[in-house]
Amino acid sequence: MSQDLAATGRLRLAVAQLNPVVGDVAGNLALVRKARARAAEEGADLVLFSELFLSGYPPEDLVLKPAFVAACKAALEELAGETADGGPGLIVGLPWREGELLHNAVALIDGGRVVGVRFKVDLPNYGEFDEKRVFQPGPLPGPLGFRGIRLGVPVCEDAWGEEVCECLAETGAELLLVPNGSPFHTGKAERRLQVMVARVVETDLPLVYCNQIGGQDELVFDGASFALQADRSLAFQMGEFVEEIAITEWRRDGETWICENGPRVPLPDADAANWQACVLGFRDYVEKNRFPGVVLGLSGGIDSAVVAAMAVDALGAERVHCIMLPYRYTSTESLADAQACVDAMGLRYDVVPIAPAVEGFSEALSGLFAGTEAGVTEENLQSRARGTILMAVSNKFGAMVATTGNKSEMSVGYATLYGDMNGGFNPIKDLYKTEVYRLAAWRNANRPEGLKGPAGIVIPQNIITKVPTAELRENQTDQDSLPPYEVLDDILECLVENEMSVGEIEARGHDRALIHRIEHLLYIAEYKRRQSAPGVKITRKNFGRDRRYPITNRYRDRS
Repeated sequence: MSQDLAATGRLRLAVAQLNPVVGDVAGNLALVRKARARAAEEGADLVLFSELFLSGYPPEDLVLKPAFVAACKAALEELAGETADGGPGLIVGLPWREGELLHNAVALIDGGRVVGVRFKVDLPNYGEFDEKRVFQPGPLPGPLGFRGIRLGVPVCEDAWGEEVCECLAETGAELLLVPNGSPFHTGKAERRLQVMVARVVETDLPLVYCNQIGGQDELVFDGASFALQADRSLAFQMGEFVEEIAITEWRRDGETWICENGPRVPLPDADAANWQACVLGFRDYVEKNRFPGVVLGLSGGIDSAVVAAMAVDALGAERVHCIMLPYRYTSTESLADAQACVDAMGLRYDVVPIAPAVEGFSEALSGLFAGTEAGVTEENLQSRARGTILMAVSNKFGAMVATTGNKSEMSVGYATLYGDMNGGFNPIKDLYKTEVYRLAAWRNANRPEGLKGPAGIVIPQNIITKVPTAELRENQTDQDSLPPYEVLDDILECLVENEMSVGEIEARGHDRALIHRIEHLLYIAEYKRRQSAPGVKITRKNFGRDRRYPITNRYRDRS
C-alpha cells in the first residue's frame, strides 16, 4: 500500500543513471524493470530516469515512424500496470503523440496507471541538438502529484532557461526532478552545475539532475547526475562515466525538502574525463552495433598507438587486432615501436607488407602516368593499399576497422580518402594532435577504474617523443607541410571552436599568411570530412553535428 508522503514527510528517491540503447524498446523496458526491482529492494518510493529513456536518446528521425512511437507507448502502459503492486512509482521519458502533435514527453506512473504526462517546452536546436525537426513544444507545465507531493518535472533544456522552472514553482512544485540527455564535452559538468544553481536561486526549490550515460554515435553521455539543496549547496554527486542507481533520502523541513544522504563521488579532471569519454564512446559504438571487435593499422606513430590503447581499455586485448603494414619508407624505429606497443598491451599483431599492392597499382597506372613526376598521388597509393587491406580483414572476419586520424589532420585534410580514413569509428577524431600527445602521457601514468587495459606504460615513450611522420617518402616529417602542432592547433581552435576572424587570430601572435593558409586548408577539406567515419565528440564544436559548413564555399576572410 502506497504511503502518503506528505504526511510522513519522507521521500526515498532512486536516481537511475543508466545506458539505454536507441531503438531498443524491449531492452530499455528491461532496464527500467531491473532498476525498479533494485529500488524496491532498497525501499524507494520513486525512480527517476533520464530523458526519453524508453526510446533511447537522441532518437532523431526514428520518432517519425508511427510504429516506433506506438511501441514506446505500449511499453509505458505495461510498466504502468506493473506499478499496481504498491512498489516504487516511475518517472520515465518517451516520445508521445497527442492528436497531430508529437512531443518529447515524460510520464509519471504509479498505482497501476499513468498519473500524468508532461511535454518538453524548450526544444533545443543548436550544436548537436535538432529537436525542432521532429518534436512540437508543449505548453508550460504544472506540477505532477505523487503520493501527496507536488513534483516539477522540467525536461532537460526546460531547466537550462528560466521560464519553465519559474512556472513550476509558481504553480506549487515542491521539488524539481530534471530528466536529462546532456552530452559530454570538456568542461560540461561544471557548466551544468552553474546553470542548475541559477534555477535553484530563481525558484528556491531543491533540484535533482538525472543524466544518462553511454555512447550514441558521435555523442557520449557522461552521467554525473547530482542534486542541489534549496540553499544551493550540493546535496549529492554521482560518478561520471559510471552506470549506477543512487538511493537518496529526502525529508520535509517546513516548506522545503532536504536531501539527508546520497553519494559524494569526486569528478575526474579534464584529461581523465576526455580519455574516459573516448573509451566509452568507442566501446558503446562497437557493442551497440554488435561488432565482435576492432582491427586497426598500427604504424608505430602516436595516433594509432593511442587508438590501440583506447580499444584495449574499451574492449579488452582479446578483441583488438593490430596490423603493421610496412613499405620501403617504414623505418626500423617504427617497426620496433609498434612491436613494443603490442607487447605492452598483449595484443594480437600481424605484419602485412604492402609492396605487392602498391607496385601493382603503380604498374596498372604506369601508362596513364608516363612522363609525370612522382608525388602525392604515389604517396597516397600507399595509404590506399593499407586501407584496402584493413577493410578486407574486416570483411573477412567481421571486426570493425578503427580509424586513427586526429582533429588537427582532419581539419587541414592531412588524410587520404579511401586510405587511412577508412573505417567505422574514430575515437580520437575530436582530439587535436597536442591533446593526443598529452593524453598518451596521461594514460601511461593513470588507469581509471573499470578500464580493461593494463596499468603502467601502454604507449612506449619513444612513440611520444619522436618526430611525427606519415612515412610516405624518405625523411618525411609532418612539419614538412604543416606548422608545429602547438601553432596549428591554436589557430584551428580559434577558427573552428571560436569562429574568430583572421585579425583576431593574428593578434594572438600568429603570422597572417599562415592563418590564411590554414583557413583555406580547413575549407577545402570539408568534402573529405563529410566522408569520414563518425567519432567521439570531445570539444564544444566537433566536425559533423556541431559544425555544418558547406562543401562548396568560396568565402575567405581577408579582412
